[in-house]
Amino acid sequence: MIIAALRRAAAALGLSLCLSAAALAQTTAAPTAAPAEAPKAAPGAAPGAAPGAAPLEITVGGGAFRAIPIAAPAFIGADAQTQATASEITDLVVRNLAGSGLFRAIGRAAHPEQIARFDQPLTFDAWRKAGADAVVVGDAQTESDGRLRVRFRLFDTASGEQAQGLQLLVDPAAWRRAAHKISDAIYAALTGEGGYFDTRIVFVDETGAKGERVKRLAMMDQDGANLRYLTSGDDLVLTPRFSPTDQEILYISYASGEPQVYLFNLDTGQREVLGRFPGMTFAPRFSPDGRQVALSLAQDGNTDIYLMDLASRQLRRLTRSPAIETAPSFSPDGTRIVFESDRGGAQQIYVMSATGGEATAQRISYGQGRYSTPVWSPRGDLIAFTRIAGGQFQVGVMRDDGSQERVLDATFHSEGPTWAPNGRVLAFFRESPGQSGAPSLWRIDVTGAALTRVPTPNAASDPAWSPLLP
Repeated sequence: MIIAALRRAAAALGLSLCLSAAALAQTTAAPTAAPAEAPKAAPGAAPGAAPGAAPLEITVGGGAFRAIPIAAPAFIGADAQTQATASEITDLVVRNLAGSGLFRAIGRAAHPEQIARFDQPLTFDAWRKAGADAVVVGDAQTESDGRLRVRFRLFDTASGEQAQGLQLLVDPAAWRRAAHKISDAIYAALTGEGGYFDTRIVFVDETGAKGERVKRLAMMDQDGANLRYLTSGDDLVLTPRFSPTDQEILYISYASGEPQVYLFNLDTGQREVLGRFPGMTFAPRFSPDGRQVALSLAQDGNTDIYLMDLASRQLRRLTRSPAIETAPSFSPDGTRIVFESDRGGAQQIYVMSATGGEATAQRISYGQGRYSTPVWSPRGDLIAFTRIAGGQFQVGVMRDDGSQERVLDATFHSEGPTWAPNGRVLAFFRESPGQSGAPSLWRIDVTGAALTRVPTPNAASDPAWSPLLP
């Protein structure tokens, strides 16, 4: 349980902190998933909250917080082969949690006892003295049908109670997904927010000399693993975007010589032009229900925002300004659209009704410089953006009314934010200066903490984060 003052402080920074024992939903990567039962406390271990023991908490102050100290003894394997996999799962869970910036792993040399059995009682007082607020215990074994069964339990050392538990059955080759799902479950249980580890990022892979780069669509796990190329590099591609509901991606391709919007099916590898229009189309983005696409269409020397119904492929014009209107992004409830426009003389951010109408458009950005690439948070509370000011490209966030603007990253060129599905983490790309400069992918917590480079084999730009995988 989190104290009221901490909760109020966390809310001021957009954090939601609590303990949860909710079970993770069954998924295709986990054909069967069930809560794991808690073992009894060891003799001498506290069966309930120990006198003077501190509860799990994140200390928030001035945008900083205390990472939750968590211990993860190596998961137990039923034999030598599964032990190796179990250890890899444990290590990936630790990397995920520590990489979020919200958790700090207690080194195994400081663990007060060895875990030899999944149902082994824990001496919670010893774990507390070792500095752990939470302990994760798990195991793995191969079932008779060849699938890998992975179980874990998460314990609060202050109360001695199980905070979460789960059993997953996966293909042995999908052990990484099992680790990501365990990470998501732990993250959710200890922060009260959804996780983001079992997700993918689609981006533009770039090779070759600057100014002559070959650009291909590529997709990988959010941590850089399992890279897959989606296009050959024969045509210039830009701005990929995930569907919120289906295994599909929107992107821009110059295959016809002019920018056109394509729809790519991840299951079949098939692609189709979303529509052939006179002039250029760009900046496509799905609606929250996946049934519509907002995009910019340049016709007769004017660029406006349109809405396409995917079933009928019918277009409806939303803006009617002589300015350049582009980069539309829906609010999570689908009722509003944020976009960029130079109708006031310079690029700024506006919000309008999703039904369109000039009377509904309201400017929300008033800082120094020019604003672009606005993207609404999945939680609906923040809008991420790129700002060009003071000779820098900056990535920041603001409230949906333009208040509480904060810059999270400012470099020679930081651009193109995309939200993790929990609305807590952003990915974007930086480009280094000079003829040898190249773009790279980065992620950052919405508080400005935990800035981390995302590994890619080549230069990379235009990231887009997927929803949680099914």
